[in-house]
Amino acid sequence: MLQRQLLPRRLPKLPGAVAVARYLPATAGLEVGGDWYDVIPLPDNHVALVIGDVQGHSTGAATLMGQMRTALRAYAAERHPPDVVVSHANRLLMELETDLFATCCYVEVDLEAGTAWCVRAGHPPPVLRHPDGATEIAESDGGPPLGVVTQADFPMTPLRLVPGTVIALTTDGLVESAAMDIDTGMDRLAHELSVSDPAHLGLVADALLGNAHRGDDVALLLMRYDGMAVQPLREGWTVWRVPEAARHARRFTRRSLRGWEVPADAMDAALLVVSELVTNALVHTDGPVRLDLMLVNHRLRVSVTDASPRTPVKPTSLGWEATGGRGILLVEAVSDTWGTLPVSGGKQVWSELSLG
Repeated sequence: MLQRQLLPRRLPKLPGAVAVARYLPATAGLEVGGDWYDVIPLPDNHVALVIGDVQGHSTGAATLMGQMRTALRAYAAERHPPDVVVSHANRLLMELETDLFATCCYVEVDLEAGTAWCVRAGHPPPVLRHPDGATEIAESDGGPPLGVVTQADFPMTPLRLVPGTVIALTTDGLVESAAMDIDTGMDRLAHELSVSDPAHLGLVADALLGNAHRGDDVALLLMRYDGMAVQPLREGWTVWRVPEAARHARRFTRRSLRGWEVPADAMDAALLVVSELVTNALVHTDGPVRLDLMLVNHRLRVSVTDASPRTPVKPTSLGWEATGGRGILLVEAVSDTWGTLPVSGGKQVWSELSLG
């Protein structure tokens, strides 16, 4: 019960992909362990797939698993690259001063481009099933388990996906036992995946777990990459810190939206949002500022990224003599939704407008 409370209750729906997961406790001894999985949706149609295993079978291992899962999710949400996410988790585990260590495999997938980066920390590699049924164990350089070495390197390995590719991540309980070494177990997993039908991913997961020698707990995470039916339109602009920066940003936005044939009324609202968000970033922050536009499924997203972690504050009241504070209220008034995201030491303020 403790372990299941610490694992995701459900997996998110992904644009252009389907993910399923399974967890089985050990059949012998204390039925609690440190295996975990996670699927973390990220901005710009990225997703992080995580599988991990904390050493030992105890409530302490399960509790530490919950801490590591939360930490990885938080570092991923800050939009660090995969190697930095895993490095931060390693440093955190070292600072917790526990006697336990953890293994982990972290894969960030770009669902638009069909590319991925894999980072391993003492964990078995992913297995890829290609659309023609051929399988591949994605051997890659990996770092040590988390919590062993403070200054450890966790190299990233690229993975190339095509529609129909299945990524399989598992813990060693599925591929290693007293009667089977891990190399044999990985080969068996690859073979069973090759003869499966990826159209029914839940049945594939159940079949892979059906023959597991469960002296250890097992976590399994599968994702089928289907490709996005509609590719977003994107444009980006680095905002220069010059007196006419807001006007340049509006001109860039107008030119981009005209090319996308955005209606005039929606364009007016977008120009207002761009003007206010860019001006706020230039006035209240230092460092680089970037404007990004994305159009998909009749929704326009305007994002302005800056180097300050401070979230803009919406004023509760404004007097007639106030000279500032109205920008966020204007953005809120014309947007369907808006918000902020932490981004590698800074933040991204975004607004979405419906064109339907």
